[in-house]
Amino acid sequence: MKLKFLSESGLISAIRKEFAAPLPGLSLGIGDDAAVVKLPGKNLILTKDLLIEDIHFIAKLHPPFLLGRKSLVINLSDIAALGGKPRYALLGLALPSGIAPNWVEKYFSGFKSAAEEYSVALIGGDISQAKKRMISVTLIGEGQNIIKRSGAKPGDTLYVSGTLGDAKQGFLLLKKGFKLGMDNKADQLLRAFLDPAAQVALGQDLARFKLASAMIDLSDGVSVDVHHLCQESGCGAELDLERIPLSPELRQWQRRAADYALHGGEDYQLLFSVSPQRVGDVRRLEKKYKLTPIGRMIGGKTVYIIDRRSQRRRLEIKGYQHF
Repeated sequence: MKLKFLSESGLISAIRKEFAAPLPGLSLGIGDDAAVVKLPGKNLILTKDLLIEDIHFIAKLHPPFLLGRKSLVINLSDIAALGGKPRYALLGLALPSGIAPNWVEKYFSGFKSAAEEYSVALIGGDISQAKKRMISVTLIGEGQNIIKRSGAKPGDTLYVSGTLGDAKQGFLLLKKGFKLGMDNKADQLLRAFLDPAAQVALGQDLARFKLASAMIDLSDGVSVDVHHLCQESGCGAELDLERIPLSPELRQWQRRAADYALHGGEDYQLLFSVSPQRVGDVRRLEKKYKLTPIGRMIGGKTVYIIDRRSQRRRLEIKGYQHF
């Protein structure tokens, strides 16, 4: 494997190319939200995420109970993006020597809280010592109708769940000293970052009724993740800025609310495409979930944004990227 320069997308592409040999039973490998291995009568879904102190979280700002929940939920979001049902978790935990036992107890209480909420069993893992806290969660799920990133076609409508940008603003409020319970107007934004919800039920409904042609979870920001969806589907996309769903709380705190929604990341909502024949069926789900059509898939490979002046321009990638 040779790398001209180190970037997250370049490294993933190189790894994907290096390990591209087909394997028996592997129906979805590197390049999606999770891997899928086909077993008799079911599909096994596997995903892994890392949380590293001072990169993904700041220990003094993130209560350990909520960090325990979040470390599982971000993996649940990957399973949700394929329309799967989460089942089992493996936890790798590296802790500094001398860490307070109370911190560890609260972390595991939070992890258990999320595991019970989403019916996940912790079945193993590893514990080690390190200079900083490092959390590695492997999640195993199952599913029948797997939704990949690669199924979108020109003419499909692009939908998103929930509201976007709240987590980014919540993180900024945390850095300014806000805490949960201090200001009711800030609590929703703080919780969006500290204790996000995985859209597992929505993902399962979209898979059960075969409504989504392609799907991805919004962890790195719309501007990054829509490009991933387009790259895997071989399409372009056109987004309508005026349709991006923003919460009243975000609008109140942030003049640049739309920028935060497009580029903020860590929303853990679902972005999915729907064929013209199934749009009516998706609309019926709007009674159960907050779903918003924000654009459409188009031919070519470029992602555009239509701004408030109806001007069409290329959507820049400004979301979170390692390296």
